[in-house]
Amino acid sequence: MVVGTVLFVGAAVAAIAVGSVTVPPGEVVQSLAFHLGGLVADVADKLGVAIPRPAPPDSAVNDLIVWKLRVPRTLAAIVVGAALAIAGAALQAMVRNPLADPYVLGVSSGASLGAVLVMSSASALWLRNLGLPTAAFIGAMIALLIVLLFAHRSGTFTGSRIVLAGVGVGQVAAAATSLVQLHSDPAEIRGMLFWMMGSVAGVDSLSVLVIPAVVSLGCVALLMVQGRSLNAVSMGDDDAVALGVSVNAFRLQLIVVVALLTGVSVSIAGGVGFVGLMIPHIARFAVGADYRRLLPAAALLGAAFLVAVDTVARSVDPPNEYPLTIFTAAVGGPFFLWLLKRSRAGGAV
Repeated sequence: MVVGTVLFVGAAVAAIAVGSVTVPPGEVVQSLAFHLGGLVADVADKLGVAIPRPAPPDSAVNDLIVWKLRVPRTLAAIVVGAALAIAGAALQAMVRNPLADPYVLGVSSGASLGAVLVMSSASALWLRNLGLPTAAFIGAMIALLIVLLFAHRSGTFTGSRIVLAGVGVGQVAAAATSLVQLHSDPAEIRGMLFWMMGSVAGVDSLSVLVIPAVVSLGCVALLMVQGRSLNAVSMGDDDAVALGVSVNAFRLQLIVVVALLTGVSVSIAGGVGFVGLMIPHIARFAVGADYRRLLPAAALLGAAFLVAVDTVARSVDPPNEYPLTIFTAAVGGPFFLWLLKRSRAGGAV
């Protein structure tokens, strides 16, 4: 946990400092202290307590770059990385499949379909007014409901049926997304592709992160409270029942939480692949398989990883910026193949 915290803080400070204009780390800390200290002082004033306010930063330009441009997108990467990593860990426990990640449920494909419908010139006006994040979230939830409809049988949900239903729904949603793209203006297709491959460049205000952050924190807190039940479910249904876990009800709860976390992340950053697959395994190697320790470790590592990826995506070829999945896939693809080979060899993953 100490290593994860150090990686997280280091990645966040580096992400805020590095870019087309490099801001010295000292000025990053000065700007953050000024604004966060000001917020604390405002709250203290309302409570009738006077506390000194931090001095303003030396450079107004660097302060603008830090607080208005880089802090919102860094926080967005933190929320998305942590949410995807936690969702991946919960899903792997639920289906007891080390190759599972949130996208197996088809939620991301549903969210992408909602997003491209809003971006498409053929979309109705009411759909455009809905807004891209809201449409992505609604698309994710509709995909989830369809998965649940087809995965449900004789009053139960099984891991294999959930995965199969998720793959089917994901393929149908992907085909519908391609159809929408074919009927779109060429100028709009670039924006759609960028969205589908993931980016936090569109996050330009802290206010747009309030609801996603609250939803993500609520889901993470709920899963952490249920750490013992996650341990039981990951050992198998019979063992979970023997330990007093209501398997079907708990699995339904996990599905909703995973969909919420995935839908929130897609509504912020589009489709970012492989985070939910890789990070839980790396965290498992570091802290063990106990979900009471695994979940906070996965959240820290997921946040640090996506912040680092976003820094590379906007720094490797300035002023151009590349989608996040180009880099997460470059790491996650070989990791997936290694994991597959390890599974076939009978190794524990």
